[in-house]
Amino acid sequence: MNAPKRAVVAIDSHAHVLDPARFAYSPQARYQPAGQEIGTLERYLAVLDAHRISHSLLVQPTSGYLNDHRCLLDAVDRAGGRVRAIVRLDPGGAGDGAALLGHPAVAGMRLDLIDAGTAALAQQDTHRQLGALAEHGLVLQVQCELDQLADALPELRRFHGRIVVDHCGRPDPLAGLAQRGFDALLELGRDGHYVKLSGPFRFSRQPYPFPDCDPFAHALIEAFTPQRCVWGSDWPFLRLDARFDYGPSLALLERWLPDAAARAMVLGAVPAALFGFA
Repeated sequence: MNAPKRAVVAIDSHAHVLDPARFAYSPQARYQPAGQEIGTLERYLAVLDAHRISHSLLVQPTSGYLNDHRCLLDAVDRAGGRVRAIVRLDPGGAGDGAALLGHPAVAGMRLDLIDAGTAALAQQDTHRQLGALAEHGLVLQVQCELDQLADALPELRRFHGRIVVDHCGRPDPLAGLAQRGFDALLELGRDGHYVKLSGPFRFSRQPYPFPDCDPFAHALIEAFTPQRCVWGSDWPFLRLDARFDYGPSLALLERWLPDAAARAMVLGAVPAALFGFA
């Protein structure tokens, strides 16, 4: 796509592109999205236009593609500078992830502790990958849940770079704010790292608008401040029991951050600087 370059106005900092008609899923992928979960680049750019989102950070999905980055890199190449990417490195050192860190559109690496377990941080290959990430000045993006972040925190603090944690850390809403994993996330906020105000449907026990997630979002905004928060839709909403849409996801941010100036910062200046958008 040879679209003209756009000014950075608002950034969706977490989305996935899946196009199995052009790029077959990895046979090793335990979950292979189908039906309305399939989100091609063309569909996604139309959604961004409809909601006046100028740019996006595409994250290599565990679902479907694992460490096969062909679909992700194709989207980067065809989006006319509108998207940047987070790659997924195999904790065992296999795959092409390390070589991708020098790609001009790559903003960082995703470490999926839910898939790999916290033991992955102790592997020498992971240490080498994190060292290469820091050398490139790229972001370490961490997916975790429950108390995983508390177990991973000592190793993560050895990383000499910026960390951003997915989906509010995916705490247990029934356990309240005083739980080990969420305490560790707040510590990262006080250390100067970043969090994604995204994916409440990944940990809520209630239907939309997921009110049991509100105390966690408010605590994160207080600890990280809007200067270190970003927002992501998590489009095309994989593995959900019921349909979910982009507009309601964006509306959650408006409820959590009613101040328009703070919301504009979370959507614009903060992710633009963090993820290297021009």
